[in-house]
Amino acid sequence: MKKLTLAALIVGGFAAQAQAQSNVTIYGIVDAGIVAERGGVNGSVNKVTSGVGSASRLGFRGNEDLGGGNSAIFVIESGVKIDTGEQDTAGVFAQRQAYVGLKSKDLGTVTLGRQYTMLYNAVSQVMDPFGAGYAGSAKNLFPTAGILTRTSNAVVYNSPSFEGFGVDAEYALGEQAGDNTAGRQFGFGLNYSNGPLNARLVYNNKNNDVAAVGTTPAVDKEDAKNTLLAVNYDFGVAKAFFGYEKDKGAGSAPIPVANAYGLKVAPKSSADSAVWLIGASVPVGTGNIVASYIHKDDKQNDQNANQYALGYLHSLSKRTTAYVAFAKIKNKNGAGYTVGNNTEAGSGDKAFNLGVKHTF
Repeated sequence: MKKLTLAALIVGGFAAQAQAQSNVTIYGIVDAGIVAERGGVNGSVNKVTSGVGSASRLGFRGNEDLGGGNSAIFVIESGVKIDTGEQDTAGVFAQRQAYVGLKSKDLGTVTLGRQYTMLYNAVSQVMDPFGAGYAGSAKNLFPTAGILTRTSNAVVYNSPSFEGFGVDAEYALGEQAGDNTAGRQFGFGLNYSNGPLNARLVYNNKNNDVAAVGTTPAVDKEDAKNTLLAVNYDFGVAKAFFGYEKDKGAGSAPIPVANAYGLKVAPKSSADSAVWLIGASVPVGTGNIVASYIHKDDKQNDQNANQYALGYLHSLSKRTTAYVAFAKIKNKNGAGYTVGNNTEAGSGDKAFNLGVKHTF
């Protein structure tokens, strides 16, 4: 009996040591709301939607202490549709994020796998008072679709902070046989965070070339280039937001919905445009009133657009938020932009949201 007790203590000691050095966290977001959309070719659209404010997800995050201020880290994250119980992308488990890497207190972090672009992080974390969600999402007019949000086969470096400054770099391999540049994507970022001020300057470049396949010749295309300045400043009584982005090249500013209004001449994607945002978040009781104005300047097609958005995010607890939001887009000269939310592109020029988000 004494031997068994001693053995149990030894095993328990090793288990406690392992737990202190390595850990895995299960986390997620459960978000669902009522969405009412108006103005599109399909008329009135009313639905229950998952991921209005933030995409619903289930994730696994882990780290292992390697000693000397170094650690191994990983993330595997899958999207879930709360309204139907389906995966965001059928047949793909970890379509949101999937990466592994090493982190050093002194040298920074290097990760490999499917990851967010620095462009999207600047929009959602710094520039947009709606956090890239709800009806007022900056994604309605700022280009963040597809690989501008996340990119696969990526190597990402994040430096430590030096007096508030930090740098980021990303390179995603195109992995097209016979051509090392076709389809590749890279980006750079300069960050500053000190007290009430947060700012990021980000550049993203996507190679649109297609490598030769068999007898089909290679296709050379213009690169898509996006440059964004994102800033917010907390005055205490209110937080101000600003963003300005230049988009150049084919595919630099795709239209989220091809022809949402059933126009005889479908809207054209611009290869030369600019977009800017001003916004605010004002604390009210246990919640925040959020508002923004966005202007899209299409220098190629003159298909400009303006978005007005207003919302209220009410904290029921540290993990649960009730929300209501409304946004309207004014399209000009045949533009076809729509009011969506965090996970959907939307169907018309107006949308209303009412829902609940819980994090765990």
